[in-house]
Parts: sequence; C-alpha cells; structure tokens
Amino acid sequence: MMHSPLSQWAASQPLQVALSDEHHSYTWAQLDQQVATLAQQLTHQGLGAKDVIAAVGKNSLTLLKLYLACIEVGAILAPIAPAPWPVLQQKFTTVEPKAVLWQDAPPPQCGYPRLQLAHQPEHGLSQTASISECQLTSLIFTSGSSGAPKAVAHTIGQHLASAKGLLSQFEFTAKDSWLLSLPMYHVSGLAIVWRWLAVGATLVMTSSRDLVEDLSQVSHASLVATQLLRALGSGQPLGLKRVLLGGSHIPADLCQRARELGIDTWLGYGMTEAASTVTAKQTDSLATAGYVLPQRELTVLDGRIYIRGSTLAAGYYRHGALTPLALNDQGWFDTKDLGGWQQSQLKVLGRADNQFISGGENIHCEEIEAVLNTHPKVSQCYIVPVADKEFGQRPVAVLVAEALLDKAEYDAFIQTKLTKFKWPIAYHLMPPELLGNGIKIPRKAIANWLQGKL
Repeated sequence: MMHSPLSQWAASQPLQVALSDEHHSYTWAQLDQQVATLAQQLTHQGLGAKDVIAAVGKNSLTLLKLYLACIEVGAILAPIAPAPWPVLQQKFTTVEPKAVLWQDAPPPQCGYPRLQLAHQPEHGLSQTASISECQLTSLIFTSGSSGAPKAVAHTIGQHLASAKGLLSQFEFTAKDSWLLSLPMYHVSGLAIVWRWLAVGATLVMTSSRDLVEDLSQVSHASLVATQLLRALGSGQPLGLKRVLLGGSHIPADLCQRARELGIDTWLGYGMTEAASTVTAKQTDSLATAGYVLPQRELTVLDGRIYIRGSTLAAGYYRHGALTPLALNDQGWFDTKDLGGWQQSQLKVLGRADNQFISGGENIHCEEIEAVLNTHPKVSQCYIVPVADKEFGQRPVAVLVAEALLDKAEYDAFIQTKLTKFKWPIAYHLMPPELLGNGIKIPRKAIANWLQGKL
C-alpha cells in the first residue's frame, strides 16, 4: 500500500506550484485540499472503490481534479472524447458508468446519472487513506482503427511504471513544467499526468491563447512536428528544454533547428495497451523509434512486434469485468505492428492490418504515407486501399492540407521515391467532420467515408 502521489507531494513540498492555467496557480497543498473536497462529493453521491465514472469532454481543471479524486476514493475514470450519441452510447454500454460528468449538456437520450459537482464547494479535509498500485484507475478507449473500440484498463502501478521508465532516460524534474497539450481521453495525454505526478513538477493547462504562447510558459511538451515547426517559426521566445514528438514523420532539419535553440527533441513508439511509450530516443539520423525503455520488454517474431512488462494493461474492461490481454505462451502481447531492429533500435514498418496486396505485391500504407508526409503542402497523409478489378486493391490518398493539388503534382513529387505500383490512384482532402476528434483519425472512419465517394 502507498499514499497517493498527490498527498505525498502535498506533504513534502506543500508550497511548490503544482498546477497552473491562464488564470490561477495552485500549490500542492491547495490542490490536495481541493481534490479532497471533490473526493468527499464523490463519496456523498455513493461513488467509491471500483465504480466507473465517465467524463465526456476535453481537458479542463475539473476533469483533472476529478481524476485525482477518483484515485483517492478508488473509483475508475473513463475519459471519453465528445462524439455523437450513438458513439457515446456504445462506449457507455461497454463500461457501464455509475455517473457521468458532462462538459456540455448531455444528449436527451442519455439515461445515465449525471455527476453533480458543486461550483464553490467548502474546503475538505486532506485524504490520507492508502491506495494500492494494483488499483484500477483508468479506462482508455483504443482508437478503433479496426473493429469496435475497446476500453483498456490500467492500474496505478502500470501508469507509474510507464512514467518512471521514460523519465529514467528523458529528463524531467520537480523544477520543470509540462504542458497538458494532449487529451486525457488518449493514453498519451494521461501519460503526461502520471509523469507530473511521478516527479512532483508543475503541470500547465492549455489556455484560450495560441499554442505557441502556451509553449513559452513551459519547459516540456508533447507535440507533433507541425506544432513544433510553427513554434520555432513564430519568433516568440520559447522556454522549452525538451519535446517528445509524435506522428509518423519528423523532419531532420526541424530537429536541427530545435537543437540550435537548445531544445532536445525525442520520439518514440507506444500504444494504449502499454500505457503509452515503449521505446524512445533523442532524435538522430536513423528513421527508427529508439531503444526499449526500462520496465518494458520487446521482441520481434516473424516480423511482428511483441511486448510485455510492468506497463502492460490489466486487460480490456467490459460490463464490470476484465478480460486479460491475449498473450502467447511466453507472456508476449502481439501489437499487430510490423518491425525489425536497426543498430539495436526498433524500426516500425507499419500495422499488419495496414498491409495489402496489389497486383501480387505487398504494400504498406505507412511507406506511402511517410513519403507524402514530406510534401511541403501536406500536413498529414492517410492511405486507404480500395478494390480494383485488375490489381485486387490500389492505394488512395486522403490528405490533411489547405488545398488539393493536381494529381500530376503529387506524382512528380513521389516518382523518385516510390515504385509506380505504390503511387496512389487518387487524392482527396480529409473531410472536416473527421478532423478534431482526438489526436488520431481512425482509419476505419476514413475508409467508410471514402467508400461513400466511390
């Protein structure tokens, strides 16, 4: 048993700033007291150990404090991205929440109890009850790139192992600050919270201001390459020391520009079932995903990546029960990613289910995407295979970009980089309705949309 990280920092460094937004800063002691009040409210509403509380909305102080309060009382938080009711209903049916916190008004069809939190609660007493590292603490839905999304359950110990393993290589101390720039309903956003709790640093909420302004207030951030590019090109002074980059393409010249400004850039490979990052490295000239982090193990069998270790999820949660992850006889979890080794670093080739056959040739969607992502007018590329009578399947590109160019211009760009049978037969702009639903766009949703266009 152990005390919660919040109560530990409140006791050891009560006056240090724990949390800040554009309006206020909170010391560890103040945050501990406010979370204690929320924990009392949960208890008064009959919510406690092993109860699931869903929270629909984007990052907010309320959501963060609710999660900390859930840790104190043993409840399990299921943060969920805003979505149409049929999508939410499917997730609610999976986790069966005892109460739901809504950032916006709930849909009229929703019959689940609404969590009631006082706007100006009285101060509560600090919680001193012990918690267990084996305690389930979060349910994060997978992106659902194929099939229905699953609710991945992690314990406190698994989140802490993930945080400590990364921070043994990626320096982040109690004197630093990390911007909560990723949604808590995604594992990479929740991982930021646990890195903050692991070292007792300062967590900074994003503001209503431009992201570049927020980045000027912190030492650490998790970003995609386009965000870092915009920050470096803004001309605004940055206090950044270290950035953890995500996404499929990270230009070497961008990392060099950051290095010249004293900003270390890192990248890695991870997944929801592993509580975020599995491998990581400081960016270099190799197009690899880095070295295996402590408290994780990774192997490549027949070209597929398998993982195990202390960060591996407790299982998939459904109807109040856990279904363990499917492991092989040696306890390895099949990530369904394809990869190999290059100079002791992991090289990720793509998803096994993103490989298709065209005219008898194997094609990896990610290979084509990696090339088109280097085009100066493309922010992000997604390749979708479509049926073809002659070749079986052919690739089509769906682009996140300001405007669509003529196909001939894209063909000219890729002609020396990809063999002809890998060239997309058509290009489309990503529809607005698929943007803004998290940091990943599910391939299944793109394929469904594209099917309606053909």
